[in-house]
Amino acid sequence: MTSWLLWLVVVFTMTAVGKGKQNVHQECHPNDLKGLASFKAGIHVDTSSRLAKWVGHGCCRWEGIACNEATGRVTEIRLPGFISTNDSVFQSQMRGLLSPSITLVSCLEIIDLGGLIGLAGRIPPSIGLRLPNLRKLYLYGNKLIGPVPDSIGKLSKLEELHLYENRLSGSVPSTLGDLRNLKQLLLYSNELAGMIPDSFTNLTNIVQIDLHSNILTGHIPERIGEMQVLEKLDLSKNLLTGKIPLSLANLNSISEMYLDSNHLEGEIPFPSSFGQLSSLGFLRLDDNHLTGRIPASFGNMISLQRVSLENNKFDGVIPSSLGNLSALTELYLSGNLLSGQIPESVGQLSQLIMFNVSHNQIQGPLPHELSSLQNLQTLDLSFNHLNLISFPKWLAQLPSLSRIYFAGCGIQGEIPDFLQATPSPIQELDLSSNHLTGSLAAWLGIWACLISIQTSYQAQSNNVFRIGNAFSDGSLTYVDLSDNYFSTGIVQAGVGSQTGIQYLNLSHNFLEGRVATTIGRLKSLQTLDLSCNRLGFNLPEALANVSSLEKLRLQKNHFTGRIPSGFLKLTKLKELDLSDNLLAGEIPAGKPLTDFPQSSYSGNKGLCGKPLTPCKVKGLILVEEPQKPC
Repeated sequence: MTSWLLWLVVVFTMTAVGKGKQNVHQECHPNDLKGLASFKAGIHVDTSSRLAKWVGHGCCRWEGIACNEATGRVTEIRLPGFISTNDSVFQSQMRGLLSPSITLVSCLEIIDLGGLIGLAGRIPPSIGLRLPNLRKLYLYGNKLIGPVPDSIGKLSKLEELHLYENRLSGSVPSTLGDLRNLKQLLLYSNELAGMIPDSFTNLTNIVQIDLHSNILTGHIPERIGEMQVLEKLDLSKNLLTGKIPLSLANLNSISEMYLDSNHLEGEIPFPSSFGQLSSLGFLRLDDNHLTGRIPASFGNMISLQRVSLENNKFDGVIPSSLGNLSALTELYLSGNLLSGQIPESVGQLSQLIMFNVSHNQIQGPLPHELSSLQNLQTLDLSFNHLNLISFPKWLAQLPSLSRIYFAGCGIQGEIPDFLQATPSPIQELDLSSNHLTGSLAAWLGIWACLISIQTSYQAQSNNVFRIGNAFSDGSLTYVDLSDNYFSTGIVQAGVGSQTGIQYLNLSHNFLEGRVATTIGRLKSLQTLDLSCNRLGFNLPEALANVSSLEKLRLQKNHFTGRIPSGFLKLTKLKELDLSDNLLAGEIPAGKPLTDFPQSSYSGNKGLCGKPLTPCKVKGLILVEEPQKPC
């Protein structure tokens, strides 16, 4: 009898517990229900239709909601904008205001509302006081405004704070330095101002800090090197001033450091001893006001893969120690005051893909060791004091080279035939601002034309030549031969296989004759610049077929006749300059031609119509401006 009664008690107890647990999952805590209902009420558009399924009182079963099994309290709100399906990933929208009542859901550990295009409002000021268990806060990629609340510094358990790509303003709260468990702080692409708080150096567990693309001012905290586990630091695209802190050299775990596009001054202070910054792989210091020499100790940072020091005021020679950087793939040194010769050791960089040392004071000759760069794809030596006279023959030995920029290198004479034998098809070629003369070799294959070459401003060669149809794979996309001495002929762009050209610049030469109708075959052309030549006859109507055209510069030539009405089909055109020609008649009415300013058409005595003076009599000369010489 006793055992039978005991059995009944056990069964009754288990049933009661089961019903109690079931009730926990069926009924939402009143505060949770109120907070979630307020959030839903603030959203008036939900393209994912997830909120439409939030019905009844069992919020733990709602999509995007997770609860604690023991207490039944809501612990997670996961409604990210990017939704993955079996086939694809798409971005949903929630338009409306973020309700401050979301803080009523007081047991939350994770809030993920990142990437919800259209979610506006402010971050609730009391968020740090109401959500003590919050570990992850994702409110990125929204339209939130206002400050980052000081109370966030009270979230002692917070590990990840992602507020990037909003419109947040005000200063960065110093209270964020109290978040001792914080590992990721991403506040980039906002409108945050003021200084970076010194309290940030207390974030001893921080792994990633990204504050780029704000309007932060002041100095980088001197003790930033105390963040011993920091791996990624991005302070780029701000208004930071002062010197680079010496303590940065103590960041033993750092792999990515981006300090570019600020107003930093002084010399590079690292590495000061062997072994420092041994994990650093990506370094950007470009677009600052840094001075001095590139430290020879740079060669000790053997993990470097990409380095950009361009657009500063570095002087002296390129240190030969850079040849020790065996993992280096990209090296940007352009826009400085570097002098001397390119060190032979650069030829040891077997992984190098991009080498840009343009706009410096580098002198020749070029080291033959550069011919060892078997993986080099882009070489930019433009605008130095190289005085190459001729092309280095080792260019033809580089199996991967496809982009060559030798503008302003003092090259004289003809383009050599050996360039047609390059193992890799040339895609981009910039030989502008040189002293090229003679015959453009038949291998170039960009356009077919009959022209003679002017070897100087006084003497003209009457040799007639044709630019033929080599490069049979049609690889060229970028061509710049501006500021040379080419002259005379019929420009026939688009003949042959080179119809994939996107950028073509022949400006500031002495080209004469007409532009042939084959120009219309360049279906990928985005920029065409034939300005400052002596081209004449009518504007080519075939240009109307180049629907991809965005920039058309034909100013300061001798074009005559009317502007073709077909130009109205160039709907992508953003820049137009037909000034200083001999054009006449009414400008075709309609977009995009009537949207351009008067300066696009000035200097043509016979033109009229919007945006110029209205045509009173068709064909009447209304605009009287002298043609300006190039």
